[in-house]
Amino acid sequence: MSNQIILPSREMPGKWYNIVSEMVPDNPPAPPMNAVTNQPAGPEDLIPVFPMGVLEQEMSADPWIDIPDEVMDILSIWRPTPLVRAKRLEEYLGTPAKIYYKNESVSPPGSHKPNTAVAQAYYNKREGIKNIVTETGAGQWGSALAFACNFFDIKCTVFMVKVSYEQKPYRKSLMHVWGADVFASPTNKTAAGRKMLEIDPECPGSLGIAISEAVQMAVADEKTKYSLGSVLNHVLLHQTISGLESIKQFEMVDDYPDVVIGCVGGGSNMAGFTLPFLGQRMRGEAKKPGLRVVAVEPTACPTLTRGMYAYDFGDQAQMTPAMLMYTLGHDFIPAGIHAGGLRYHGDSPLLSKLVNEKEIEAVAYHQNECYEAAVIFARTEGLLPAPETSHAIRAVINEALECKKTGEAKTIAFNYSGHGHFDMGGYDLYLEDKLIDYAHPEEEIKKSMANLPKVTPPQM
Repeated sequence: MSNQIILPSREMPGKWYNIVSEMVPDNPPAPPMNAVTNQPAGPEDLIPVFPMGVLEQEMSADPWIDIPDEVMDILSIWRPTPLVRAKRLEEYLGTPAKIYYKNESVSPPGSHKPNTAVAQAYYNKREGIKNIVTETGAGQWGSALAFACNFFDIKCTVFMVKVSYEQKPYRKSLMHVWGADVFASPTNKTAAGRKMLEIDPECPGSLGIAISEAVQMAVADEKTKYSLGSVLNHVLLHQTISGLESIKQFEMVDDYPDVVIGCVGGGSNMAGFTLPFLGQRMRGEAKKPGLRVVAVEPTACPTLTRGMYAYDFGDQAQMTPAMLMYTLGHDFIPAGIHAGGLRYHGDSPLLSKLVNEKEIEAVAYHQNECYEAAVIFARTEGLLPAPETSHAIRAVINEALECKKTGEAKTIAFNYSGHGHFDMGGYDLYLEDKLIDYAHPEEEIKKSMANLPKVTPPQM
């Protein structure tokens, strides 16, 4: 009997879910702020960067937003994705818990990222945009956007964090196959990149720097727009197709999770998988009202667990509006751990709000213990996880082992956000006992948070 729960293609959700609808009017998200005027950022602040179709979704409080037919057509290449019962992992752990994972690695780029890349490329094409520019950490977002732009005949330019550019050459190759231009950030192509190279010619790069470079290139040309693969509301919205499918799949086997888990860098995959479940809990519709939601991040970039809940810029050059989020400071340069997609100084404002209000739990792990979990998963379930995904697997294993102690037969579900086929350098280091764990000293984190913008949020 197959462990895969396959949702029929006709059951693929035709709408995205917007959790902002559960917050208004009594507890709305804090607005992004213009740090110069100390006023809420309006469309005029963002029109040079994003197409209007995306901005409308970013600011929407509608509970459901239709997925365009052109987007559905491309998503149907790989969606719906399987929900899989990890029985071999359960047996290995000797746990009474049931473990399920949503396998987003089956997309052509190998991760959850094209769920929003296809949508964003569509809205840009609809408005006549000729070039989309972006940043990428591990390369999964860059390859997803290259994939999407290829379908809509839009030029794609990617600033890839230098340390990942060097660690993961085949992600760069995949972007090239789909027609994108890829540059190791910081570069000498933008003012932000040149400034950083003057300060540190050997700078390993960061997502904050790469975002600055991409935004600067976007605002310099009216036919070029910027695209972000995580953090913002519209990205989380597009990703909810994963959680909505999962709810239907759990109904097919008459089960429901006690805990849902995802790894977090900016928040897209974790939010996309968990927010539809959390929305059910907030409305009193969850089959298990005690449902827990857990966000997992690296100890080397501990935004949710050691960061400050404050207004900060999304990029190093301070070009974005300031957003209320958990942050380590826009100047923070994370260590070069192999989970490049989790090396971001901030987190989604929506996700941050939910963590701050105790709707979501947050934990952090070192990369060695996460690679250990990834190898266990590969040797039991057969799939090789991305280093980012391994953080979620570490939390799942710990939850399952706790069930072994208590005898509780909980149902644990997580988002298998991507495969690790282009991450073998990290696996080689782990298997050779050469992988280094990082934990930033508290004084360094405090130093990076010393330059937060002086923003006074409006009274809500």
